[in-house]
Amino acid sequence: MTEEKVILVNENDEPIGLMNKLEAHEKAVLHRAFSVFILNDKNEVMLQQRAHQKYHSPLLWTNTCCSHQREGETNIQAGTRRLYEEMGFSAELKELFHFIYKAPFDNGLTEHELDHVMIGYYNEAPKINPEEVENWKWMSIEAIKEDMQIHPEIYTVWFKIIFDEFYHYLEEHKL
Repeated sequence: MTEEKVILVNENDEPIGLMNKLEAHEKAVLHRAFSVFILNDKNEVMLQQRAHQKYHSPLLWTNTCCSHQREGETNIQAGTRRLYEEMGFSAELKELFHFIYKAPFDNGLTEHELDHVMIGYYNEAPKINPEEVENWKWMSIEAIKEDMQIHPEIYTVWFKIIFDEFYHYLEEHKL
């Protein structure tokens, strides 16, 4: 299997090339990514706990799913694909906003992403892929915010950054 490539972008989200995912994380090169937040009708977020065998951030809690777009794939297509691969269900996704962040991993690699944040709605239990996901749970937005302050070590580095942006977006747009 060939290693997955990420789409390198400039600060305007214009593609400037492709690079192997691991190399992009070693060199902290800006690349396109996405983060999906699935909410239920109680306004709770579906969180996933990363699988124990993941090469970085194993067993840490994060948003419903996140990954990288493939060449020729729209943001929504990528989010829909990865949501099904990791969580075993499909939901209609809507892109909310995008922003750039840089965050170190626990193993010396660095995320430097132009992240497209999407939202979708679903009320059932997922059919998690055990190679990607260890566990899952619903949590209210306020409970996540409080728990991150009390137990920041159980959440992925990028989720803490992305959740803050998501939280402020929801406040401003009254979603």
